[in-house]
Amino acid sequence: MARDHTFSSIDIGTSKITTLIATIGEDGYANVIGVSTVPSRGLRKSQVVNIEEATSAISQSLEASERMAGTNISEAFVSVGGNHIASLNSHGVVAVAEPEKEITAGDVKRVVEAAKAVSLSSSREIIHVLPRGYIVDGQEGIVDPVGMTGVRLEVDTHLVTGGSTAIRNLHKCVEELGVEVAGMVFSGLASAYASLSDTEKELGVVLIDIGGGTTDVAIFVEGALSHSSVIPIGAINITKDLAAGLRVSLESAEKIKLLLGQTPKGPVLPEDGEERVTKTNKGGDVSDEVDVSGLGLSEEIRTISRKTLVEGIIKPRLNEIFTFVGLEIKRSGFGGITPSGVVLTGGGAETVGAVEAARRNLAMPVHISMPARVNGLIDEIMTPAFTTGVGLLLYGAQTKSGGGVFGSVGKMGQKIPVVSVAGKVIDLVKSFLP
Repeated sequence: MARDHTFSSIDIGTSKITTLIATIGEDGYANVIGVSTVPSRGLRKSQVVNIEEATSAISQSLEASERMAGTNISEAFVSVGGNHIASLNSHGVVAVAEPEKEITAGDVKRVVEAAKAVSLSSSREIIHVLPRGYIVDGQEGIVDPVGMTGVRLEVDTHLVTGGSTAIRNLHKCVEELGVEVAGMVFSGLASAYASLSDTEKELGVVLIDIGGGTTDVAIFVEGALSHSSVIPIGAINITKDLAAGLRVSLESAEKIKLLLGQTPKGPVLPEDGEERVTKTNKGGDVSDEVDVSGLGLSEEIRTISRKTLVEGIIKPRLNEIFTFVGLEIKRSGFGGITPSGVVLTGGGAETVGAVEAARRNLAMPVHISMPARVNGLIDEIMTPAFTTGVGLLLYGAQTKSGGGVFGSVGKMGQKIPVVSVAGKVIDLVKSFLP
């Protein structure tokens, strides 16, 4: 790209709505110039349940980010999530239009269209068609077949589908504010753009994005998204468990949960938390009581037992989440080919005990990922909770700059018709020769 381009993203989640405005430079980094986060209203488990309230909350977030950036948003990439998301893998086959010549961009488009021809109910629509790899005359593992010679072209694709009603309602909420939806992006795919390295995706990795009301699972094999799903349990369920166990309000339970997951240095690795509890119990002279008097809780609780909360309330819910993730990995059929392990992101990844619970339930290496390839006004967004928002920006930049499904074939595709015409002229001249 010759100059910086401005992109915007709206991450519409169960617990918060985040709007980011950024310029994307030639280095591919997102330079954030406007950011705003507001509590979600009118949404439940990432789906709109009250259009007026949801539109009002999105409007509030938009206006605040526009004021910070000093510019107006005309279009934005919007995240889509919820339990209605499903996926399937499809295969397409076509005959190359001119087998004596090269495979063209038109052939690639035709084979992807063939892969899209799957039977879906009228209440569902395709959100993404993601090529996993091409096959030319039986040769597998081809990333870009344009310019190659062949007779038969095949493609393996990953289709992400969603409920038409849920998608249309999200569209309506954004477009009523005068903002065009540049693209609806599965939130798990968006998070992958900001949290996974190319090496991890190539080797095979499981991305788990623990949001407020849902948990997104995205499995990458050989560099391509190969399985997507959404589990209808999220971090808010942990908060509700704490509220019920301590008999406090949801607001107080959220404050306590955040306190348990923090130290002066930032998010705690769960193993550290476990270690601290064990030491205090064995020592006998040190209590595992946590002082919460500084949180300003309306219930006026002074101290709580860390071990009781972590072991008795938080850990069982985390075990449930990762048990469902394990079943999803097993159902996908890609369980044994993800040596890069598990990458945790999303606001729920900072919950105390999350890494340890994932490691124990999934029997794979686990680490938490922060948003990458981003700079500018990033002080408040360099936490796992903002990975999807940043990923939407990077997805938008790659799609607009020609890195989408057909983007990589752009320049070569433009040259091919000229070659075809030249070939026909030569053939015509040859036909007149003795």
